[in-house]
Amino acid sequence: MADPRTQQSIQWLQWYNRQYGPPQKDPAAVPRLTRAIADYLDWMRSVHYTAASRQLHRRQLELFLSFVKNRRFGWQQFFTEKTREHFIKLSGLHTTAALNGLCRYLAEQGRIKTPLPRRPPPRKLAGIFEDYVHYCQQSRHTSVRQSNSIGRVLSALCGYLDRKQTALNRLRIEVLDAFMAEFCRPFLPTTCRNYRCVVRGFLRYLYQQGIIKKDLAPLLIGAVQFAKVKPPKFLRPHEVKQLFENLSVSSPKGLRTYAMVHMAYSLGLRPVEISSLQLDDISFAKAQLTLKRRKNDNPLELPIPEQTLKAIVAYMVGGRPSSEDRHLVLSLSAPYGPIVPGLVGRYIQQAMQTAGLKASAYWLRHSYAQHLLSAGTSIYEIKEMLGHRHIESSRKYLHIHTDLMREVILDEPL
Repeated sequence: MADPRTQQSIQWLQWYNRQYGPPQKDPAAVPRLTRAIADYLDWMRSVHYTAASRQLHRRQLELFLSFVKNRRFGWQQFFTEKTREHFIKLSGLHTTAALNGLCRYLAEQGRIKTPLPRRPPPRKLAGIFEDYVHYCQQSRHTSVRQSNSIGRVLSALCGYLDRKQTALNRLRIEVLDAFMAEFCRPFLPTTCRNYRCVVRGFLRYLYQQGIIKKDLAPLLIGAVQFAKVKPPKFLRPHEVKQLFENLSVSSPKGLRTYAMVHMAYSLGLRPVEISSLQLDDISFAKAQLTLKRRKNDNPLELPIPEQTLKAIVAYMVGGRPSSEDRHLVLSLSAPYGPIVPGLVGRYIQQAMQTAGLKASAYWLRHSYAQHLLSAGTSIYEIKEMLGHRHIESSRKYLHIHTDLMREVILDEPL
């Protein structure tokens, strides 16, 4: 069931089509598109897209289906750049991720000739906007992926301020709130939170440079979310055993997943840290890992457990393709480059689902923190090993240690 805003948009588009849309050229095209959308959403479920992502794509494709009804479009004309741009103009959407994904899916299935081309890149940044991106790259060592994300948000902000004829030195929090409401409308809550962080960083930079007289960053907040803090999710000992017993090592892909699961569970590494690991970061003689590229620029040296070291060696010998690339985890098809963090998380999650566990890659990081707590490690040591800047971030990873409570309160042995 679509939300009221989406339903209102659908009704308006249906009315527009009834008033101005000429008869269909291909009567079978719309039913064919309806079946294609259903197949695409089923495919998203089969490859373990989140429920929130599937719902977002469903809403956008409902709008697109309503847009093309009663129009003189043939099957191939549904998926042209001109149709996409007209759809964006009428629907008011800022992203067509769902339509682009549907096109890629249909092209892979051979049901359309080619997928939609990528939309033109955002406007080129200049002045203080460009200076901030360079500042992030040099001072914060942001990756190319992060820099591109910052550039997209600032490009949208720059365009919004131009439309509203608002100068940077006259920024008000009401203008920023209105921009975030418009820009973040099609995105999931987690993505919106990340984009707010980008804008807050830019606002702090403007304040430090003396462009704005008041630091507006603390005032830029999202809507209140009740019951936001949830207990961490981690694997119990029998679930850990179940996971490792079901890991396959009979193929290069299986060996790669086996090594990634070990690194996530026994070292508490994030997917982004696993994807960025270099061969030079591992000392096999000392069984030691040096993490140089970490979130919050908090480098650390960690001992590598014997089983994890064996898993890494097994992958390097039997699964890692021969390549001059120094990244540890590589793709299995030419040109054998590093895989993105999202794929690391997806491969680990697929391994868990194969083992009958409804869990994500971050459950292993939570399990790592929980086991450190069970072993008597202090919260301050756990903070350093997890790579957190603030201790409150580490507290969220730790569940109540019920076994230790029973030992203290009921005098029961662990």
